[in-house]
Amino acid sequence: MRIVLFVHSLLSDWNHGNAHFLRGIASELRSRGHDVRIFEPRDAWSLQNLLAEPDGELALEGFHAAYPMLSSTRYDVHTLDLETALDGADLVIVHEWNDHDLVRGIGDCRKRGGRFRLLFHDTHHRSVTARETMAAYDLSGYDGVLAFGGMIRDLYLREGRTAHAWIWHEAADTRVFHPIPGEPCDGDLVWIGNWGDEERTAELNAFLFGPVRELGLTGRVHGVRFPEEGRQALAEGGLQYAGWLPNYLVPAVFARFRVTIHVPRRPYAEALPGIPTIRPFEALACGIPLVSAPWEDTEGLFTSGEDYLVARGGREMTEHLRDLLNDPEMAREIAAHGRQTILDRHTCAHRVDQLLEIYRELHGPANASWRIESLRPAEVGMS
Repeated sequence: MRIVLFVHSLLSDWNHGNAHFLRGIASELRSRGHDVRIFEPRDAWSLQNLLAEPDGELALEGFHAAYPMLSSTRYDVHTLDLETALDGADLVIVHEWNDHDLVRGIGDCRKRGGRFRLLFHDTHHRSVTARETMAAYDLSGYDGVLAFGGMIRDLYLREGRTAHAWIWHEAADTRVFHPIPGEPCDGDLVWIGNWGDEERTAELNAFLFGPVRELGLTGRVHGVRFPEEGRQALAEGGLQYAGWLPNYLVPAVFARFRVTIHVPRRPYAEALPGIPTIRPFEALACGIPLVSAPWEDTEGLFTSGEDYLVARGGREMTEHLRDLLNDPEMAREIAAHGRQTILDRHTCAHRVDQLLEIYRELHGPANASWRIESLRPAEVGMS
């Protein structure tokens, strides 16, 4: 089957979490013999920022070494020949970090008789926090929406922007994210995440800086867009700020530390319960004990207290970190349980199975008679 993906960037994961999942999905599809073609804009902001990093070019070379099966076609949105790009496609997936005109143009190709199935992929909180921007996407030529959480799926259905939608959670690429035994220990705690445009400043103070200072932990933080006050807070807490880290190097870093934490951005924790983002999937896949700040697992992805520990405040985060660091057996049990949950339910192979089932569903006899106005939310999007 020929699958065509229009994405923000395959090459760069600089402040671009969708690249993590995209790489795993594309690798899995290609390993099963599918023809996967990936298109990304030549001027993608994530790639431009990656190349501005001191080791940006080396990181790009490292991507090609880590993912030898993957490549993309870089295009100019004003000169891209969509008919050629879509030629022979069976399934086309368009990510929400794409130009509005491109999204509409691909839908128009479908309307003009394109024989491919066409899905829009939403993996960001902008459906809630930037409603007008997201509502401006013309999805009238699309067969449906892949949403990375139930509330996002329900929003598309409730607003009548699609006839059909599915929850398609992110997952870990276990080809890359797995334990690496035998690495020397570089410290107690590592946190990998970006500053987040003031979306979790207070949370970082409560769940990271405070507990690290109180326990006197050694550790490291990787991420981008940290302002001066953020770097100062890290230094005062005794944490090393190590800047951006290419995502394919994350497993090797996890292997050198004893524990990690998850601090959801506020829009996810408050407005979009059930969506943890991809970082916890990857940490659990690597077999490192995880303590999370609060988020409501409304969709039953994990078992809190067994896959990871939940801290409802800074005091509880301090206690959980102390327990895990002082009780190696407890840490091993939490890490093993979390990794097994990933292997059982949350790998990119699981998501590809689901995607191919959605594709088969779109070829069912009911597809020809779908009309937005004839559907009720209870009848759709429950795959």
